Amino acid sequence: MQKEMVIVLDFGGQYNQLIARRVRECNVYCEVHPYNMDLEKIKAMNPKGIIFTGGPNSVYGDDSPRCVKEMFELGVPVLGICYGSQLMAYMLGGSVSTAPVSEYGKTEVTVDNSSLLFEGVSDKTICWMSHTDYIDKAPADFRITAHTPVCPVAAMENAEKNFYAVQFHPEVMHTAEGMKMLSNFVYKVCKCSGDWRMDSFVETTINQIREKVGNGKVLCALSGGVDSSVAAVLLAKAVGKQLTCVFVDHGLLRKNEGDEVEAVFGPNGPYSLNFIRVNAADRFYAKLAGVTEPEAKRKIIGEEFIRVFEEEAKKIGAVDYLVQGTIYPDVIESGLGKSAVIKSHHNVGGLPDYVDFKEIIEPLRLLFKDEVRRAGLELGIPEYLVYRQPFPGPGLGIRIVGEVTADKVRIVQEADAIYREEIAKAGVDKNLGQYFAALTNMRSVGVMGDERTYDYAVALRAVTTSDFMTAESAQLPWDVLSKVTTRIVNEVKGVNRVLYDCTGKPPATIEFE
Repeated sequence: MQKEMVIVLDFGGQYNQLIARRVRECNVYCEVHPYNMDLEKIKAMNPKGIIFTGGPNSVYGDDSPRCVKEMFELGVPVLGICYGSQLMAYMLGGSVSTAPVSEYGKTEVTVDNSSLLFEGVSDKTICWMSHTDYIDKAPADFRITAHTPVCPVAAMENAEKNFYAVQFHPEVMHTAEGMKMLSNFVYKVCKCSGDWRMDSFVETTINQIREKVGNGKVLCALSGGVDSSVAAVLLAKAVGKQLTCVFVDHGLLRKNEGDEVEAVFGPNGPYSLNFIRVNAADRFYAKLAGVTEPEAKRKIIGEEFIRVFEEEAKKIGAVDYLVQGTIYPDVIESGLGKSAVIKSHHNVGGLPDYVDFKEIIEPLRLLFKDEVRRAGLELGIPEYLVYRQPFPGPGLGIRIVGEVTADKVRIVQEADAIYREEIAKAGVDKNLGQYFAALTNMRSVGVMGDERTYDYAVALRAVTTSDFMTAESAQLPWDVLSKVTTRIVNEVKGVNRVLYDCTGKPPATIEFE
């Protein structure tokens, strides 16, 4: 049975993936696609609803992104958000212009809760606004269902045709009753039943893998991180001993991590996996010698990974499939589809043009990080593994700004181990999405033991996030940072300065590269 689906059409806004995640939280499957996706493909997907995202453009601009007019003739409910609401008004006979007063941030909105979209929502509710244009006249067959003192059409609808539009962003946490609004759209407007469940995803995916692989041999790229671990156990349940997990220790792992991964997934671990460890640090260091540009490092590491896997596959003989733990943010950030390339993840945009496998299987490709963790729990993976700190495939190669050397890897490994140890001791790790130490390429003068030093600065990073698409810098206790700083400077040779990164995502990424 085909699952119910809501499609998000991407018009370039920063919260587009968050919309999909919020819809999935309503137990309705959701995918993001380019705004100009072919209409016939949309029809073939048979969506229960379509959501237009926000975006940075003005709808009346010559080069502004627009969908085809036939999109409104599919008989499918449509919800326009921010730019999407203005686009709906503009294309259906209303008018959009520059607002006399721009609205940014938390705004009190008065809503008409006789609308299905606002059923159960307070008459006055706090919503997140971010716009310089506004709808100054709704289309003739629409009624206005929300306003603010300076925005006459904060929401509008044509209930007969199931067209709804909101000027604010219901998907962000700052909109107090946003989840209620999105739930109303998918359940009351789109009439979804809510058949997206993680247990059904796991069961369906296992059956699909079995059907695809048949009697073929499978090689899994196992890093020991959350994503690849879940992918490995998922494949093990699907094809058993047809799976071989190859763990490449590229010399860019956290301190002692290679041995820890082998202890869990190796022959003495709790899982009955065919496990091969390849110690390839010297090989990767040689490839990275002299390379300083982070995107180039990612691609070098990504290609070398594939080459190692190909070599191991030939030793095993006749391997048909390569499995990777690619997840949805990896795909989006790697610029597949309409999104701009932020960074090439080694298992997505970092793949070389030629890969010597019949097919690459990415069972987690459409999941967000929190959904991957839920899948891991459904598979029976212990919580301490499921909630392990995220770690990028390229490893410390992208937590070292500038050229990668064995000595720099030692520095960042030792600094990171101290940082993580003190964070755990202080008991603040449970509230953090990700935290780590990175090595900058800045060297500065210091004084240690009455002698001049000229050593590196280590940068500490800690963020809070629910989906890894956006993040805020964590406000760590100063006494914790002070203790970490003292230990790093005293215990890690080659470091005389420690910095703390206070930047959120956006404008920064979570990684420090």
